[in-house]
Amino acid sequence: MAGGGALGQEEVMARYDLCLAWNWEYDTDFVGMLAVACQSHGLSLLQITPENVAGVSDALVKGQIAFQVFWDRTSEGDARFTPIVQWAVDHGVHCINPPERAYLTWDKSKMHSALISLGLHTPYTIILPSYEEQPALVPPVDLKVLGDRFTIKPAHGGGGEGVIVEATSIAQVLSARQEYPNDKYLLQAQVTPLQLGSRAAWYRVIYSAGHVYVCWWDTNTHVYTPVTATEETNYHLSLLRTIATSIAQFCGLDLFSTEVALTPDDLFVVVDYVNDQIDLRLQSKALDGVPDDIVLDIAEGLVGLVADRCFAPHSDGVS
Repeated sequence: MAGGGALGQEEVMARYDLCLAWNWEYDTDFVGMLAVACQSHGLSLLQITPENVAGVSDALVKGQIAFQVFWDRTSEGDARFTPIVQWAVDHGVHCINPPERAYLTWDKSKMHSALISLGLHTPYTIILPSYEEQPALVPPVDLKVLGDRFTIKPAHGGGGEGVIVEATSIAQVLSARQEYPNDKYLLQAQVTPLQLGSRAAWYRVIYSAGHVYVCWWDTNTHVYTPVTATEETNYHLSLLRTIATSIAQFCGLDLFSTEVALTPDDLFVVVDYVNDQIDLRLQSKALDGVPDDIVLDIAEGLVGLVADRCFAPHSDGVS
């Protein structure tokens, strides 16, 4: 565990190895796993929640506490946590899913181009400027290339917010653009997955701390089912691991998920690019949660990264 020391000219009363900022009630089980993993590695954990965020912010300013590694799992729009994030940035604290790296993945239009540059397949996509930038679509958009039905997505946001599936008309496109007038929009051809046995070949793939977890993903129920070693071999699915690793190397994130579909023409198509704030509810508690053993492994793996950082020779900790 990191020892004492000074922050500027003031005495640091407590120095933590990992600081986790979280504000979603359904993270409770995962945070419990993370706490146990920290304890088993001899690491100290500071949890910042809505209940103590003001006090912690004040203590940081006064130099009464510090931490070596920071992980922000708060909602992007929760301004109460902004001073914590800013303190970590200002003091050069090592971050899990560094904010400057995560920020680059939030724009789906940019990620679309980035994935293509990596040699990955994506749905056929038309990218539209924001309504504010260009209210009238001139020249008119040719929707025929997208097929009879297509998906409308704002370039930013997650959890399906603002997404229209099964769209069929330009009227829907024009209306959607005004819902988020400052955002670009993606119009994407729908992807039909191959049928493998009794399952559609649609996968939710999680990357965490160098490990890749591949699951069948039911797009209707959102239920995860881990792909077995036999299925991975028999259906030649190892490329899913390569895809996730390639995305990780590009975006520099420690934890994210992506969705990939295998099409009848044998192409792995990345459908949902990068989600850096993944839902880690336990499947034992929620039908559409992540399998418990995967969540436990994620907690152990991320704490392992923290341990490597904190116990590294000549680790300076907080600057």
